Amino acid sequence: MSASELAAAVTRALDVDPEEFHTNAREEAEQLKTEVRSGTFDNTEAIVGMELELYAVDDQTDALRRVPRQLLELIGFEKELGLHNAEMQTSPQPLNSHGLAAQRNELKASLMPAQQRLGTEGIRLVSDGMWTVPPNGETAESYLCDAVSEDGIRIGTNMSDAVRYHTMANTDYPSAFELDAPHVSLQAKTVMPEALITSIQPHYQIPHAPDLPEYFSYALRVAAPLLALGVNAPFFPPDLYDDAPAEEILEDAHMEHRIGVFESVLNPPEDDPTPPKVCFPPDFDTVEDAIDDIVADDTIVPMDVQSGTRFDDAFVHLRHKHGSYWRWVRPVFEGQTRSAANARIEFRPLPAQPTVDDAIAFEALFAGLMESLPRLEHPIQSLDWETAKENFYAATREGLRADIEWITADGATTTSTDELYGELFEHAREGLEQRGLSAEEAHEYIRPLRERVDRRLTPARWKHDSVRRRIEEHVPLPEAIWGMQSTYIRRQKATLLDGSFVDWFE
Repeated sequence: MSASELAAAVTRALDVDPEEFHTNAREEAEQLKTEVRSGTFDNTEAIVGMELELYAVDDQTDALRRVPRQLLELIGFEKELGLHNAEMQTSPQPLNSHGLAAQRNELKASLMPAQQRLGTEGIRLVSDGMWTVPPNGETAESYLCDAVSEDGIRIGTNMSDAVRYHTMANTDYPSAFELDAPHVSLQAKTVMPEALITSIQPHYQIPHAPDLPEYFSYALRVAAPLLALGVNAPFFPPDLYDDAPAEEILEDAHMEHRIGVFESVLNPPEDDPTPPKVCFPPDFDTVEDAIDDIVADDTIVPMDVQSGTRFDDAFVHLRHKHGSYWRWVRPVFEGQTRSAANARIEFRPLPAQPTVDDAIAFEALFAGLMESLPRLEHPIQSLDWETAKENFYAATREGLRADIEWITADGATTTSTDELYGELFEHAREGLEQRGLSAEEAHEYIRPLRERVDRRLTPARWKHDSVRRRIEEHVPLPEAIWGMQSTYIRRQKATLLDGSFVDWFE
C-alpha cells in the first residue's frame, strides 16, 4: 500500500461516527450476554492456544532487519506493528497430552521452514523480549521515530501498513507515544516505540463461560509469579539511554521493561485524566461485568467494520473494541462458528522466551493452574486485588528476587520464593494430571521453569549478569549489551527448536 493510499484509508477511518459505533457495540454486548448465558460459549472441555511474536535480525550482524511483506506471507506468518515483526498463532487444542504435544509440534513445524526460507535472505527470526541492536546504519531512535506526513496524516515509516496502527497516531485519544524508564526517555509521534517488544500469549478457554470471573480472579493472582519466572527484557538499545554511568543503568534496570514500554507508549500521560488502557485489570463479579468493561473501554479507532460470515460477526463492533482493550490479562469472547464460540482468558504479561519448549512450559503451567486452583477453591483467590497488583509490578522490577506475597493452600501468607513456587508447580502438575497427563509428562513440561527457580536464574538475570561481567572488564555499555545479545542469539540458534533455556547454563 502506497503512502497516499494508506493516508486515504486512515482518513476514511477517522470519518467514522464514534457515537454510532459505540451504540452498535452496546447493542451487540447485550446480545452477547444472552448468548453467553444460554450456553453458546461453553466448551465440553478446556482448550488451550498460544500466540508467539518474534523479530527479525541480520544473520551475520544481529542487527534488526525489516522482513519483506511478500516473504512474510510466503512463510505463513502474520505481520505485527513493526516491519521487523512476525507473529504466529497455534490452532486451539484440548488440554491433554496430545493437545499440548500438538501445540509444541505446530510451533516447531512452522518455525523450522520459516527459518530455512528466511535464511536464504540472510534473515533470522529471534524469540526475545526486546531487541537491542538497531538496523545497520541506523539508530534505534531514528528507526522508532521516523514518520512522514501525507495529506495531513502522520504515517510511521517503519510500521506495517495495517490501517489501525497508523490511525492511532492521528486520533484525539491522548496516547503519550513515549518511553519512560530508568535512564531512558524518548518522545515519538506514533505508536512505533511499542515495536521494541515481543511476547508470548497463552490462551485458556473456559469450559462454562459464566464461570469466567472465577478463573479470571485466579489468573490475576498468578500473574506476578509467572511474570517473575519469565522476565526477559532488562535492556534497551544502547542509544536510547541518557548520559548516565553504566553502573547506574545496571543498578536501576528492571528485569522486565516490556511492561513499562507498552504502558508508557499507549497510555495517556500521567497528568491526563483519561483512564489508562494498558493496565492490570479489575476483578469481575459476573461475566456480564467483564463484557461491560470491554464496552466501557475507550475506543481509539472506531472504524467502519462490516459483518461477514463468521458467527461472531454478530458482535463485530464489540470485537473491534476488544482489539484495543489492552489489559495484561483479558477476557475474550469469539468464534468463527456457533459451535466454535468460546470464552477464554488471554494471559498477556509474558515476554517472548528463549526457546519453544520454554514457551510451551508457560502454556502448560498457566493451563494447569487454571484447572487446579478453581477446583481446589484455593485461598489465593482471597488475596487483596491491590496486593496482586503490587506483586505484579514488583515482578517487573525484580523478577525472581521480588517479594511476592502468596497465600498457601493452608491459608498462610508467605513471601518465600521456594514455598510459593513449590506450591505453584505442584498445583499445576495436579491440574495437568487431572486432564490426563501422566505425572512424568506433567513434570517434563514444567521442568524448565522449576530449574529457573532452583538456580534463581531467569533469561533477564542471565542477560543482566552477562552485561555486568563485561562492564566489570571495562567494556563500554553499548558493546556489553550487543555482546550479550550476540551470545543470546547464538545460543538460541542451537536450542530454539530442540532445547530449553536450561541448556544455556548446564
